[in-house]
Amino acid sequence: MTQEIELIQDGDGLAVIGDSAAVERFLAAEQLPSRDLGLHRLGPALMGGSAALQAASQISESSGRWVKLTRESAALKGKYSLMAGSQSDLARAVVTDKGKIKGILEIVPGAKVNPAMLAGAAGLMAQLAMQQTMDEITDYLATIDQKVDDLLRAQKDSVVAEMIGVDFVVEEAMTIREAVGKVSEVTWSKVQGTSMAIARTQGYTLRQLDALAEKMERTTKLGDLAKTTSEAERAVREWLAILARCFQLQDAIAILELDRVLDAAPDELSDHRRGLAVARQNRRELIAKSSQRLLRRMDAAATDANSKVLLHPTTAPAIVRASNEVAGAVSEFQSRLGIDDERQALEARAWGVAASEARDKVLRTGAEGVDAARALGSEGIDAARTLGSETLGRAKAARGRLTSGLAERVSRRRGGDDEVESQD
Repeated sequence: MTQEIELIQDGDGLAVIGDSAAVERFLAAEQLPSRDLGLHRLGPALMGGSAALQAASQISESSGRWVKLTRESAALKGKYSLMAGSQSDLARAVVTDKGKIKGILEIVPGAKVNPAMLAGAAGLMAQLAMQQTMDEITDYLATIDQKVDDLLRAQKDSVVAEMIGVDFVVEEAMTIREAVGKVSEVTWSKVQGTSMAIARTQGYTLRQLDALAEKMERTTKLGDLAKTTSEAERAVREWLAILARCFQLQDAIAILELDRVLDAAPDELSDHRRGLAVARQNRRELIAKSSQRLLRRMDAAATDANSKVLLHPTTAPAIVRASNEVAGAVSEFQSRLGIDDERQALEARAWGVAASEARDKVLRTGAEGVDAARALGSEGIDAARTLGSETLGRAKAARGRLTSGLAERVSRRRGGDDEVESQD
C-alpha cells in the first residue's frame, strides 16, 4: 500500500482516503476532527465490471475519514490545490507523505481517482453531511429543552399530529440500517410513503410563522404589540422545534434513499445525490424566507417601541427584549441547518437616554424659537415704523384734500349769495 492520500471535497465536507496510518497522520497534522467515512459499504455495490472491481479492490485496501467543512478544513482546498473532479461539484487531489517531517505533504501531479470510487465516496460524504446536521439538530433540541414528541401530542391539528407515526417509522428504519449496513427493499417500502406527511407538516409550520409575522404587522398599539411579541416568543420556539424535526427526518429519509439507490442502481448514485442536494437547498431557502420575514417584523416592532420609550418606559423595553429572544432562537435554529444569519441584536433604548434626548431637543427647539422671535420682533418694529410713516403721510394728504374741498364749497356758497343780493 502506497502512502498516497486522496482528498475529495464537496460543498459540505472533506473526505480523506488512503492508508489508515497515513490518513491518521494527515488529520493529526491538520488538527481536524473526523468520523468514519464507511468505505466498506461501497464494496458490495461495486462488484460488476472491471472498473468497478478495481474500485472495490482499492476500497478494500483504503481507510476513509470524513471532515465537516469548516473554515479550517475549507482552507485545505487552497493549501493543497484541490482540482476540479470528474463531477462538477467535487474537488480532488492526491498528496504523498514523504516521511521526512510529520504533516508535510506533497501534491502528486496527474493523479486520477477511480470514477466509480469517486461516485461512491461522494454519496457517502452526502450521507455523513446530513447525519452531521441531524446530530446538530438533536443537540439544538436538547439545548432549547423542547421535547418534540410532547409538542406534537399537544397539537390538535391532524397535520402535525400525523408526524408522531412518521417519527416512529423513520427511526425504526435508521436503526435497521445501522444494524444491517444497508437498506433493503422491505425497509424502504415502509419509509417511502412518509415524505408527504413531513412535507405537509413543514408547510403548515411555515404558515404558522408567517401568520405570526402578519399579526405583528397588523398590530399598531404598543400595548397590543407587547402582548403579541410576548406570545410570539414562546410560539416561535415551539414551531422552530417542529420545523427542525421535519428537516431532521427529511435528511434521514435522504440517507436511506441514497443507500437504496447504491444497492439497487449504483450507476444512478451521482445524479440522485445531486438531485437530493438541490431539493435540500430549496428547503433551506424556503425556511430562511419565512424566518427572515418574521425577524423583519420583530425588528420593526422593536424599533417602533424604542421610539416611544419615553411614554412607555416598561412596555417598550419588554418588546425589544422579546424581539431579541425570538431573533436569538431563529439564529440558533438557522445555524444548525446551515443557513447564514447576519442579524445584529437590537439594544433597548433606556428611558433616561430618551428623556435626555427629548430635553435636548426641546432646548434646541426653544433656542431656535427665541432667535426666530427676535428676528420677527426686529422685522415687526421696522414694519411698524414704515407703516406709521406711510399712515401719517396718507393722513396729511387726506387732511389737505378735506381742507381744500371745504374752501371750494364755502367759496361757491358765497358766490351764490352775492348773485341773490344783486338781483334784489
